[in-house]
Amino acid sequence: MRLSSALLAIPLLTAVNALHFYFESNERRCFMEELPSDTIVEGHYKAYIWDESNNKWQMDPEVGIHVAVEELSTGEVVVNTRGPPDGRFTFTSHEPGDHNICLHSNVTGGWIQSQHLKLYLDINVGSARPDIEADSTHVTTLSSKIRELNNKVADIQREQRYMREVEANFRDASELTNSRAVWWSLLQIGVLIGAAIWQMRYLKVYFEDKKLR
Repeated sequence: MRLSSALLAIPLLTAVNALHFYFESNERRCFMEELPSDTIVEGHYKAYIWDESNNKWQMDPEVGIHVAVEELSTGEVVVNTRGPPDGRFTFTSHEPGDHNICLHSNVTGGWIQSQHLKLYLDINVGSARPDIEADSTHVTTLSSKIRELNNKVADIQREQRYMREVEANFRDASELTNSRAVWWSLLQIGVLIGAAIWQMRYLKVYFEDKKLR
């Protein structure tokens, strides 16, 4: 019973972002995705073009989609490819942090330059790596599910480690800021005390001179 419940929970461990948007054929749309390191991301897109004559959206094989993925922390481009109107792309994050996913059509001029496009995009974060050895040995479906579950758990652990690193960096920055604020406050107090002592001594000398006169 516990094993069945665990197997049913497998689809819940993968983060899936599905959306659709409209844009012109000469536009470029970008999306930010924060990823831990060594995480596989799979994307599936479908592009439709507006047909004025039939007054409907339809897929045109002449319209391709260019996909570019950049790691913002290093500036490395991990994906730079052009595919058909119905295509997929896959990449593995090398460094933790934000990744910029940009898409645009390959139409830059000609009679379809100002065409309207509608694009469906599904992004699957934390996909299981293909197990070639398991396929070659023809393992059972149950073994494959358990292996996939282990891969999902490993992805979650990597993401948790990444979040702990982010929290640790934020805590260190907060402690450094608080320490600087404390020292600045102590310095201000020291200056005020020094100024008060100097004023008291000055007034004392001033009044003593007045008495002597």
